[in-house]
Amino acid sequence: MISLPTPPSRAPRRHRPSTVQRALTTSAAAAALAAVPGAPAVAGLPLHAAAPAVATPRVVPAPASLRALSGVSFTLTRRTRIVVRPGADRAGTYLAAILRRSTGYPLPISRTGGTAGAIALSLTGGGGGEAYRLSVRRDAVRLSSGTPTGLFRGLQTLRQLLPPAVESATVRPGPWSVPGVEVDDAPRFAWRGTMLDVARHFFTVAQVKRYIDTAALYKINVLHLHLSDDQGWRIAIPGWPRLASYGGSTAVGGGPGGHYTERDFAEIVRYAAQHYMTVVPEIDGPGHTNAALASYAKLNCDGHAPPLYTGTDVGFSSLCIGKPVTYEFLDAVLGRLAKLTPGPYLHIGGDEAMSTKPADYAEYLRRVAAIVRRHGKTLSGWADIGAATVPRGSIAQYWQPAKGSEKGTETARAAVRKGARLVMSPADHAYLDMKYTASTPLGQDWAGLVEVRDAYAWDPGTLLDGVTDKDVAGVEAPLWTETIVTDRNIDYMTLPRLPAVAEIGWTPQTGRSWNDFRVRLAAQGPRWTALGRAFYRSPQVPWPAR
Repeated sequence: MISLPTPPSRAPRRHRPSTVQRALTTSAAAAALAAVPGAPAVAGLPLHAAAPAVATPRVVPAPASLRALSGVSFTLTRRTRIVVRPGADRAGTYLAAILRRSTGYPLPISRTGGTAGAIALSLTGGGGGEAYRLSVRRDAVRLSSGTPTGLFRGLQTLRQLLPPAVESATVRPGPWSVPGVEVDDAPRFAWRGTMLDVARHFFTVAQVKRYIDTAALYKINVLHLHLSDDQGWRIAIPGWPRLASYGGSTAVGGGPGGHYTERDFAEIVRYAAQHYMTVVPEIDGPGHTNAALASYAKLNCDGHAPPLYTGTDVGFSSLCIGKPVTYEFLDAVLGRLAKLTPGPYLHIGGDEAMSTKPADYAEYLRRVAAIVRRHGKTLSGWADIGAATVPRGSIAQYWQPAKGSEKGTETARAAVRKGARLVMSPADHAYLDMKYTASTPLGQDWAGLVEVRDAYAWDPGTLLDGVTDKDVAGVEAPLWTETIVTDRNIDYMTLPRLPAVAEIGWTPQTGRSWNDFRVRLAAQGPRWTALGRAFYRSPQVPWPAR
């Protein structure tokens, strides 16, 4: 079973960037920016600062502690082995699959022998969570962690230390050198998620896997799937066949829709687990339910099913709060998802229920919370649930813009007072469907324009008055899909903003700066090209020449 680790406190001092590391990072940023016409100077350094003696590797998210080693590197050759100690076999197989396809090297996996000239992966048997240590010396690469999850996170760092061409699906010439480093790393927050809305437009199992591949590279560990809305129902439920066959038959704009069978959904959960990612399924209610209401007349208070809906308005639908069949329906749906999803959370939505009376909303939350608890799960919902009774230990997801949304801020604070913790997804910073600029061809702008710097320059622990780190479970970057139809659409709106939010979730606040991040982010461009990702070339980022 994949579950979230216990939320850590702030990284201990040994995980924080040292003065030497910060100086190296700032110097490297200044040197890189010097080559960009019109780029601003880095505070405290002239624009044309001399090249540093040791260039800090450009990794995203920035590790809690990274020390670059002068004049040291490790080079993969045809003789390189991957040595796995007990418990590290899965990590070795994963790494070998990535490296073999681009290097063409055999990279045999060995469970015995020394580590000289090898990439050595080991479990230390102590500690937990996602912390790892990575050492790159001339003679070997050594990666260790107390858990397989930590090994997997460390492998993402190792991937980024290799040349971008390592991501190629075909053999490339190399060379394949890794700069010498000592990394001691652990995340700031336990929840570092992304949400994919498959209800407004449907995305196949293969497309969801592709999205998981992208997110995992940046140490994302939660995949929140928005499975139902007014425009579509995307999961087959035994005993309620019309939810998928009829409610899932369309999409925004009148497209063909689609849905996941139980086998499909299980495959998504399995693939996410391979990438140490927890799936959080969402069934939105009591609003955002027209697809369900259209599928079954008995779910409506008047007994009449509305037509299917393919527009983009919100707030017009509601389940019938007083009917017993409403809770029979929810028990069947949430109970089935609880069986299909090993993670600890069920997301019950709860947002924009403008057609539900406040008293009815409170009653709905009370009853749905009992259903979630009965099926052995922890309740998660949008922060609107703070207006009702929230079980202690619940997750409330803050989604409204941080600026000018007092109602959203107050419901989030109320949820915290009632014992919930917040996942921070402020729409004016973390929503991946917001336009970058007024001319962006995709997306929306109701929360404002969200350029890369907007996605990066905020702190979950100080964004809302009265909310501190101890109240925050983590961060999540949602991708709503009213205008998103293809893989290229997903790539364009996700990259480069998802890595920005991922770094907020992983890296200590004291280790983050925009000037440093934009340079490290620029180094991801060639990697995305090698992966076949169609990203947005923000003018705020000094991308390498094509």
